[in-house]
Amino acid sequence: MTIKLRLTVMNFLEFFVWGAWLISLGDYMFNVLHFTGREVGSVYGTMGVASIFTPALFGIVADRWMNAERVLGLCHIIGAAMLIWAANLHDFDTFRMAMLFNSFFFMPTIALNNTVSYIILERRGFNIVKDFPPIRVWGTVGFVCAMWVVDFCGWKQSPFQLYLSAGAGIFLGFYAFTLPSCFPVRTGTKPSLFSSLGLDAFVLFRRRKMLIFFIYSMLLGFALQISNAFGGAFISDFAHVPQYAHSFGVRHSVLLISISQISETLFILTIPFFLRKFGIKRVIIISIFAWVLRFGLFGIGNPGSGLPLLLLSMVVYGMAFDFFNISGSLFVEREAEIKIRASAQGLFMLMTNGIGAYVGTYFSGWVVDYFTANGVKDWHSIWFTFAAYALVLGITFPLVFRYRHSETDVPAHL
Repeated sequence: MTIKLRLTVMNFLEFFVWGAWLISLGDYMFNVLHFTGREVGSVYGTMGVASIFTPALFGIVADRWMNAERVLGLCHIIGAAMLIWAANLHDFDTFRMAMLFNSFFFMPTIALNNTVSYIILERRGFNIVKDFPPIRVWGTVGFVCAMWVVDFCGWKQSPFQLYLSAGAGIFLGFYAFTLPSCFPVRTGTKPSLFSSLGLDAFVLFRRRKMLIFFIYSMLLGFALQISNAFGGAFISDFAHVPQYAHSFGVRHSVLLISISQISETLFILTIPFFLRKFGIKRVIIISIFAWVLRFGLFGIGNPGSGLPLLLLSMVVYGMAFDFFNISGSLFVEREAEIKIRASAQGLFMLMTNGIGAYVGTYFSGWVVDYFTANGVKDWHSIWFTFAAYALVLGITFPLVFRYRHSETDVPAHL
């Protein structure tokens, strides 16, 4: 098995683990566990809480003390145990605690997955920006496959989605131990306490370009989990409307939303072209306005005559997510020194899926409850509120991110 194929398997499993429950868990919590909007948002917010601390922490461990692939494997095995625990719970407080502990160990694996891929490809002489996206795209395929298994098995309102994820996580955990060693960087000098704690990645904040980038990473991170938390529940809610109750979109809401991830597979492959042609600033601007369309189209679509609008929203998601998440990761990788690259990826995760996602899920849960009366949710107002927020980001970002793209700013291999 070639090293590219081995990394492809790792990326496939990494996102299969997440895709098995990320989109459908909200449906399970609303309709089976009967949690409120704020409670659902709070459970999804555990990923944000965890991302504030553990991606940076485990990035430090991988940079300083333990092989990155071993850290990745241990995190997946422990995270799987937490999902098995959660699958047997019904009360909100304990369920949230189990998902919080799972997030503590799963969220670092996203950055570690990238770091392991980057290190192995670089050591084998591959071009990271050219060769990683075709590998990473199989992560999205894994995410979609997990969603389809959950949908066709009828598990979107069942704890079996958590068991499926746990099984894949245990397999990936042991698989990671078989990958080539990704040793911590040895500098030959005794590091300072500041460096030993991994805080040297925060020197990136001294550069105005990186400071603004990380601030907007946090603000855009607000949007990342909104449609994950409420997209499935939104479409399933049409079951209460007689004319849509038996439509394909309602019966297979997870399958419909999976088009978003299928769209990712296409847009990931365009990232090298867009970065080379337009630069990071314009790529991020495109991403932000894609979020405006994503939420706006949700606001006016439905599983009947408005199905094309929902489908278009799914397609737009690929651009909204990938153009920021993957391009941002590659941007941080290029800007950070080699000795802090795992910590820098952890910092990027902290700002987007940490602080940003936590505040975003809390805010979004409040918005959902605010526009809910007598158990009926005003989804039009909910999605338009989210769209308005993204629009404000799209207008302000070009004014404050003073970055001028030129060919000399981008390596020739881009």
